[in-house]
Amino acid sequence: MTPGILRLGTRGSALARAQADLVRRALERRHPGLAVTPVIIRTSGDEQTSRPPVPSGLKGLFVKEIEEALLAGTIDFGVHSMKDLPARLAPGLIVAAVPERADARDVLIGGGAGGLADLPPRARVGTASARRRALLLARRGDLEIVELRGNVDTRLRRWREGVVEAIVLAAAGLARLGLAEPAARPIEPDDLLPAVGQGALALECRADDRETRERLAAIEDADAATAVAAERGFLLGIGGDCNTPLAAHATVHGGEVALRALVCDPTGTRRLEAAASGPASAAERLGQTLAERLLARGAAALLGR
Repeated sequence: MTPGILRLGTRGSALARAQADLVRRALERRHPGLAVTPVIIRTSGDEQTSRPPVPSGLKGLFVKEIEEALLAGTIDFGVHSMKDLPARLAPGLIVAAVPERADARDVLIGGGAGGLADLPPRARVGTASARRRALLLARRGDLEIVELRGNVDTRLRRWREGVVEAIVLAAAGLARLGLAEPAARPIEPDDLLPAVGQGALALECRADDRETRERLAAIEDADAATAVAAERGFLLGIGGDCNTPLAAHATVHGGEVALRALVCDPTGTRRLEAAASGPASAAERLGQTLAERLLARGAAALLGR
């Protein structure tokens, strides 16, 4: 494969640019002589972040225009936060690679050394995530969940201004932005199960672009790809979106993948969980199996269907 240029499509937020730069440097290290050129694309989701979410949720809106640019041939691949990717991609596109995954956990900022348990009664906690809202209320029903949107800096500023006593963010986002917030405390998956794909990146390209697929595949991390396949298998099987309180987290050890998944109602009072493990080679099917189990136990009603 000869050196050349790859046009990388990304959103323009500070986090998206940081993630794109991680991918750019990894590809240029792996392919000496290759030049990766970022192309900034404003998405419908960027337009919506300061307003209430549209009925179908924001998940697909954060990737829609990047996928359109891929199909139009104006970029060669896109970099997405995996948790923003809808269960089904646009026809003709694939996830060609999943690089090494960052910390999948959430972090609580403002809870003190004891985390959630240290929050005072009726504390105001800022988040715009349906999953975080429901699972926080499941742990602490006395909390007041405040709708808090915007980029990481905006949400940190609102916390520092005292609009809320605490906020919940993704650990991976803070790390990729180089933000070492002393008040941040990781929340273990047992207390707040992460979103599908949280901490992972998706490198998406045209299915028929063999050369780009091969280049991107060179920086794939096998364990990350397997874990994400299990989690997204669950997402596809359960039929959820980013306005649905659902979560899934997979780990990979010695050729085996273990997956935990849950669905709950928006208030966190009703919740269904399941866990299973199996061979890494059947990771996606494992996720679909857990979805089938939860649907058989009544998950559709919790999803409002």
